[in-house]
Amino acid sequence: MEADNLKKLQETISIEFKNIDLLKQAVVHRSYLNEHSDFHLDHNERLEFLGDAVLELVVTEHLYGEFDNPEGELTNWRAALVNSKMLAEVGRQINLEESLYLSRGESKDKGSKARQYILANAVEALIGAIHLDRGYEIAGQFIHEFMIAKLPHILENKLYLDPKSRFQEESQARVNYTPTYRVHKESGPDHKKHFVIGVYLGDELVCEGEGTSKQEAQTDAAEKGLATKGWTS
Repeated sequence: MEADNLKKLQETISIEFKNIDLLKQAVVHRSYLNEHSDFHLDHNERLEFLGDAVLELVVTEHLYGEFDNPEGELTNWRAALVNSKMLAEVGRQINLEESLYLSRGESKDKGSKARQYILANAVEALIGAIHLDRGYEIAGQFIHEFMIAKLPHILENKLYLDPKSRFQEESQARVNYTPTYRVHKESGPDHKKHFVIGVYLGDELVCEGEGTSKQEAQTDAAEKGLATKGWTS
């Protein structure tokens, strides 16, 4: 089954590995080795480190070559292309989750933020593995096909702005209101706080967001607010 998953993954990304162990290592999470200490490969964190650098360089070269915008704008666009949410989306697009080597506990934790980060890191590790196995050019082709191809959608929908900035911009343009945020609930000890924050347009409560900090809860509320109002595209 594992071999079948890796074969399907290679077919999906249209890259055939010379050294299949590099591909396999790219999808080994640290938690798997805690339960399988005799596994013949290391976890994927070193490949992730390499892939992160290759990804940033390929995206940076593309933006520098194609656009004459100020550095600050290009930096925001790059961040939108390489952040964990985008990488996790690519991971789901290529069905990478099916190939991950995870502990039993992590295997059950589908749909969580932790799983999103695991998936995003595995995509970076995959890029590192492609770079080592097939070279920079092939790694670049993968990045262009699955990441840079999303740039027009990002620019058209201003996804390079953080959710709070996007929600404020949309609110001011559409209903002439600047959103405000109010803490609805604060719980937990100092080292493990939990906040529930509402985002308002005037007196209207649009929705609530949650997080381990006020900033995180506000960002969550803004992101949900965009969806609630249908301002996501």
